[in-house]
Amino acid sequence: MAGAKTHDYHILPPDYWPIVGAFSALAMAVGGIAWMHTGHVGHPNGTGWLFFAGLAGVLFTMFKWWTNVINEAHSGDHTPVVQLHLRYGMILFIASEVMFFVGWFWAWFDFSLFPSTVDAVGGVWPPKGVEVLDPFAFPLLNTLILLCSGTTVTWAHHALIHGDRDGLKRGLWATIILGLMFTSIQAWEYAHAPFAFKGLNYGSSFFMATGFHGFHVIVGTIFLSVCLIRAYRGDFTPRQHFGFEAAAWYWHFVDVVWLFLFVSIYVWGGWGAPVHGG
Repeated sequence: MAGAKTHDYHILPPDYWPIVGAFSALAMAVGGIAWMHTGHVGHPNGTGWLFFAGLAGVLFTMFKWWTNVINEAHSGDHTPVVQLHLRYGMILFIASEVMFFVGWFWAWFDFSLFPSTVDAVGGVWPPKGVEVLDPFAFPLLNTLILLCSGTTVTWAHHALIHGDRDGLKRGLWATIILGLMFTSIQAWEYAHAPFAFKGLNYGSSFFMATGFHGFHVIVGTIFLSVCLIRAYRGDFTPRQHFGFEAAAWYWHFVDVVWLFLFVSIYVWGGWGAPVHGG
């Protein structure tokens, strides 16, 4: 039949969400930059309306675009070849996230290994007068929480592969709860940190590295929550569950990054400094 599909690839029809997302991201960027400078659109006194309008557009685009991807999967467009390429895309995305964190680790080690180049820190690291967080208190607890969450998401994955939908749901619930626990503990830790974000490169590099990791934990928790909703809807099958697989990969990536953060920033990076409350 003329026009019949004779290949395993999925040719996407024209869609307007890419252009909507692009302009929304542009509005969010311009609004955010303007929000940081007075006298422009998005002035702080104007509540940064352009930034939030762009953010709303980006979030709505993400929701609608991923809804289309789910519908394509249900209609049979995600052949084994398409699923393979989706996995390639997720691997490249995680690789880009790895390089993102390499930048923050680079900054941390540049400051800590060469403190003599920064007069403000007194030639030592951590800087003179800085109290650090006890790495074997809440940071260690959060490490154990994330390690446990890695096992529960793997439990959910194996349950799905073997057709155990109850195990899938229980594993996802456990992982999400552990993720919320991690975020809550980190929020308490930030609120009681003995150093500020501004003033010294110790505080700024600490909060940027651990804060962006915390943001990724929140994103991963949302990712897994969507998977839980889809699990209750019966979307995943043992042979086709890329959405869950991508979320599990992302969560394991978050776990590994935290292990590096815990060792390099909390333990090694604060070695020899007075411990807050100690």
